[in-house]
Amino acid sequence: MTPARIAVKLLFFINGFVHANLAARFPRVQEIFSIDNGTFGIVLLSSSLGALVAMPFTGWLIIRNGSRRIAITAVFLYCLFVPLVPVMTNMYGLIFIFFIMGITAGMLDVSMNAQAVMVEQQYRKPIMTSFHALFSIGMVIGAGCGALFVKLQTTLLIHLSIVIALGLVGAMWARYHLIHDKPAEKTEEGPAFRLPNAAMISIGVIAFCCMLGEGAMADWSTNFMEKIAGASKALAPIGLSSFALAMTIGRFFGDSIRAKLGDTKLMIYLGIISTLGLTITLLFVNPYIAIGGLFITGLGLSSIVPIAYSIAGNTKDLPPGVGLAMVTTVGYSGFLFGPPIIGFIADWQSLRLALGVVALLFIVMTVLGARYKS
Repeated sequence: MTPARIAVKLLFFINGFVHANLAARFPRVQEIFSIDNGTFGIVLLSSSLGALVAMPFTGWLIIRNGSRRIAITAVFLYCLFVPLVPVMTNMYGLIFIFFIMGITAGMLDVSMNAQAVMVEQQYRKPIMTSFHALFSIGMVIGAGCGALFVKLQTTLLIHLSIVIALGLVGAMWARYHLIHDKPAEKTEEGPAFRLPNAAMISIGVIAFCCMLGEGAMADWSTNFMEKIAGASKALAPIGLSSFALAMTIGRFFGDSIRAKLGDTKLMIYLGIISTLGLTITLLFVNPYIAIGGLFITGLGLSSIVPIAYSIAGNTKDLPPGVGLAMVTTVGYSGFLFGPPIIGFIADWQSLRLALGVVALLFIVMTVLGARYKS
């Protein structure tokens, strides 16, 4: 494994590790600022909006500066802003710092995927899902660390400072081994923001459907397990754990399967698997069947976004950063707006019907995957 590949994997790991440690302490953040779930939802929304604002323009920044410089800047800024959360003095400061963290996280997402595309081009074989697997591992380990610090009753500032110190050490090593891509020569001034072209829209919609599904499972699976499938409060979170485990497993084996089947066939198979898994979950209202169905859904969704990012980054008529910025923006909007829309439909009709809409989007994702010509 080359130093560049290790460095990019480290960025993915740091991203997931830091985010999970902070997320594990969200209840403490609410206690510090005395805010309810609805108000904290606004805080989280500000972070998502920050990422959504940053992503389209990151492609332009990569063209002007190179993905290595943007990735290094983004990971350092992200790490430096996280410990400021507990020292904010009011709600407005908290919303502001989450918005800034969202901007840096969005920049990091696009730039580290651009680096991953270049490493993949060096290897001349599919390896994108292995990078995303490191993000999942970072999330798992980060959540465990967060739980440990909670048990030790460590203050939020000390907890986040220790985590960030570890993240910065990794980032400092990675900065010397990332690929040195040169900024594009400035022949003429282009727009800072580009709308997705026709080729990218299809890939973007695939990413949109997949990430909407990921967001739906993350935010609503536990609710479904408890209120629809009849699981106990202790058993209900196991559905989400099953989904997350399947996502991690799928990403470990996704590259080798992709090399054998190709992008089109794999996207079709994954789309069918994810649709089947969610359909089983919704049709058979039994907690243990639902856990199995969510596991199948996770396997199906595991490698679709990495494939979409790889396709976007390897589009011949666009620089990697620009193609990735387009697809990540469209895809991330599904992750951002999907769960609230599901909530509205659930209030209007039922959660079961709302998740049925997600299953229909998986069918759309499968059809678009079948139409893609690799």
